[in-house]
Amino acid sequence: MSAFELKNLNDCLEKHLPPDELKEVKRILYGVEEDQTLELPTSAKDIAEQNGFDIKGYRFTAREEQTRKRRIVRVGAIQNSIVIPTTAPIEKQREAIWNKVKTMIKAAAEAGCNIVCTQEAWTMPFAFCTREKFPWCEFAEEAENGPTTKMLAELAKAYNMVIIHSILERDMEHGETIWNTAVVISNSGRYLGKHRKNHIPRVGDFNESTYYMEGNTGHPVFETEFGKLAVNICYGRHHPQNWMMFGLNGAEIVFNPSATIGRLSEPLWSIEARNAAIANSYFTVPINRVGTEQFPNEYTSGDGNKAHKEFGPFYGSSYVAAPDGSRTPSLSRDKDGLLVVELDLNLCRQVKDFWGFRMTQRVPLYAESFKKASEHDFKPQIIKET
Repeated sequence: MSAFELKNLNDCLEKHLPPDELKEVKRILYGVEEDQTLELPTSAKDIAEQNGFDIKGYRFTAREEQTRKRRIVRVGAIQNSIVIPTTAPIEKQREAIWNKVKTMIKAAAEAGCNIVCTQEAWTMPFAFCTREKFPWCEFAEEAENGPTTKMLAELAKAYNMVIIHSILERDMEHGETIWNTAVVISNSGRYLGKHRKNHIPRVGDFNESTYYMEGNTGHPVFETEFGKLAVNICYGRHHPQNWMMFGLNGAEIVFNPSATIGRLSEPLWSIEARNAAIANSYFTVPINRVGTEQFPNEYTSGDGNKAHKEFGPFYGSSYVAAPDGSRTPSLSRDKDGLLVVELDLNLCRQVKDFWGFRMTQRVPLYAESFKKASEHDFKPQIIKET
């Protein structure tokens, strides 16, 4: 690591660049011609200031249409660190995180958010690096009737807000199996459904297949009052076909709750979800936790280095990307934060009409090619000089 620790790229640009240069750099970097700052209510900013987290607001606009009204939606993305040591009792750890995030959800409500999404496995430390089953499996809970869903359901109803939250799920109907699961709660306060993580990493300290395997829920899209939503959990963002299937099923916003660390994936972070937004003509919302987490016992990373107890740093940097390729600046790399973004969902169809990516996608061609590639006797289509 360098001696200089960058907290926030956008803040650094604004600090050091003259206004004219800054505007052009933002045009190239973020794909926006005009300032996209969204003014947030004082009440929301006060909650953030009093509780020590950042709050940022941005907006994406769309062309005014003659036959459709604007479909304005505000989304909130929450990134946070854990609160108390990982040696504390499980329920106390979870309750401490609950209390922190409930305050952030209140700020999101004050800011007018219609949809809020948490980071991956938000109720716990990301302990899968340890490969230890106990006590970490005790964080698992039922998706529909677990304590976290019940608590958030009350907030969803009270704030008229769809809440998407990512947990370690305990499937009581199928042998108490554990899954990595995102739960969707309607703004009515009712459980709408869940999606289980499709792609499980086996890289670096992300030893997640020790705890759960690939999901079995397909690529569901949840139709809500505020748009058609999907959830591509963490490692799934590395797989373009995963993003594609949510688009084929009609998603307008795809959230990507994640937990990933610097040096491993940061060069990929700003590219993958933005590229998915472009390729599939929808909005994407990648969210990453912050902080370094310390565990009771040393573990090795399989890289020849000494055993250690710390995992991180998780580099935050949550952002939103639009189907036209533009994006917001990121939240901080090291601080709790709430990103509030106003979207006009009409932009999804407008981009489809302009670029024609869906029209020229040629799904039957690739379906045939994928079928061939999945056969045990598949031979790559390579032409050699004879």
